[in-house]
Amino acid sequence: MSLRLEMLQVARLAPKSLGDAADLSAQFFSSRINPDGGFQDREGASDLYYTVFGLEGLRALQRELPTETGPYAESFGAGDALDFVHTACLARCRANLDLPRDGRIAERLERFRTADGGYNPAEDASHGTAYGCFLALGAYQDLGLEPPRPGAMFACLESLRSADGGFSNQPGAPVGLTPSTAAAVTLYRALGRPVPEGAAEWLLARCLPEGGFFATPLAPLPDLLSTATALHALSGAAPRSTPCASLASISSTASGATRAASTAIGAMTRRTASTPTMVCWPWVI
Repeated sequence: MSLRLEMLQVARLAPKSLGDAADLSAQFFSSRINPDGGFQDREGASDLYYTVFGLEGLRALQRELPTETGPYAESFGAGDALDFVHTACLARCRANLDLPRDGRIAERLERFRTADGGYNPAEDASHGTAYGCFLALGAYQDLGLEPPRPGAMFACLESLRSADGGFSNQPGAPVGLTPSTAAAVTLYRALGRPVPEGAAEWLLARCLPEGGFFATPLAPLPDLLSTATALHALSGAAPRSTPCASLASISSTASGATRAASTAIGAMTRRTASTPTMVCWPWVI
C-alpha cells in the first residue's frame, strides 16, 4: 500500500471521530478553494502544497472534491517550473484527483537526487534528507513507479542518524527531530527494512504526558506536525520493532499518547487553524 493510501486509510475515521465538528471542518476546507481550483496558502494565493492538504482533508471527511481542482493541477504540466516539494505535491494532487499518471514528473524528481542515494529539496545538495526521501518515495508511488535504486536511500538515512538515537535532516547532528525520525521510521517500513533499534522509543520519549509530541528534546511545547507524524510512524513501527523492544508497551503508549494528544491538539488547532493543521486531526482522534 502506498504512503498516500495508508494515510487515507487512517483518515477515514475522521467523520465519526469528529462528530458534529466534521461539517465545520469540511466547511473550512471548502472556504479555502480559490476560483482557479487551488487551495489557498496563508496569503490567500493558490498553492499546490496547500492543495494537497485541502484535497486529502476533504477525502478524509468523505466529501466530494472540487471539479475545478483538476484543471488547476493539470496547468502545471510535468512540473518543469516547480521546486522539489511542489513537484511531489503535483504527483500527489494528480493521484488524489485520479488524473492520468505522468512519468515526466519522475524525471523532474531525479534532478534532486543526491550522491548519497537520497533526495534533497535543494537542487545540487551534497546530501539527502529524511524529508526529501519521504516525499520522493511518496511521489513515485503516486506515479505508479518505483524510485531508481530504492535501496540506496538507506545509506542516506543511516548518515542522518543523530547522536541521541533519532534522525535529523543533517548528517552528524547531535539531536534528532521528530518529523525527520518519523519520516525515517516510515521509510524503513515502507521499503521492507526493520525499523532501526531505538528509533520508535526515541519518538515515544518526545510525547508529553498531557498530550502532543515535541519536535526536539529541547522544544518548549508540542506541535501538530510532530504529533501527527510521530503517531503515524508509531502506528506502523510497532510490528517491525526490534526484538528487545516491548511491542505491547509501544502500542499501549502510542494509544495513550493518541488519547492525550486529541485534547491538547484540539486546543492548538482552534488557536492556529489552517489547511495543513486541520489535516493533522485524523492521526490524533
